[in-house]
Amino acid sequence: MRLSGKELLEHCLAKPGAWQDEPWEGDVVAKVSDKIFAFLGGGDSVGIKCGRNREEADELIAAYPEDVSVMAYIGRSGWNTVKLGGSVPDDEILELVDASYDTIVAKLPKSRRPLAND
Repeated sequence: MRLSGKELLEHCLAKPGAWQDEPWEGDVVAKVSDKIFAFLGGGDSVGIKCGRNREEADELIAAYPEDVSVMAYIGRSGWNTVKLGGSVPDDEILELVDASYDTIVAKLPKSRRPLAND
């Protein structure tokens, strides 16, 4: 089974406090509070926070050089673009999205963090 952009969006929106936004025309993102944790774009890839810094995020690129790249504009902060349907296993993509969500939630002020059963 290959993970589709629609299935990935559903996975993102199932997270506590998550919601869909389209801050740029045709570019879907998943947010928690007012922060983006996944850039879903056109549905063939996902932009996610893959580390605290560029060095940590580069580990994923080293493992999957054909299907993971530094994300434009915010890549220096540890964001990568991961191609769907490539060499990165679907379950790993879901885990990476979960980790991106957790990283973003942890940076939110406690008053803006979603409750687990929200």
